[in-house]
Amino acid sequence: MPKRVMQGRVVSDKGDKTVVVLVERRVMDKVYKKFIRRSKRYAAHDDGNVFHVGDAVEIEECRPISARKRWRVITPAPTVGAQTPDGASA
Repeated sequence: MPKRVMQGRVVSDKGDKTVVVLVERRVMDKVYKKFIRRSKRYAAHDDGNVFHVGDAVEIEECRPISARKRWRVITPAPTVGAQTPDGASA
């Protein structure tokens, strides 16, 4: 069974080897048929304390690491419209 991978933004990095990642998703309202943003916060394992508040990251499901942590930060997420080192947009 494949592991779930989600993209989000780091909203807290106060814990040692832990970051809190806010993941937003869009769902359609059943009555009004408009899209609503729903968000959830996940505690994720950051082994080297590399990521800080505001970083876009990808998190992956893993074995339970502590009472709250079942996710691991795997990589910085690519940001939309980011500039590459040679100046061209990605």
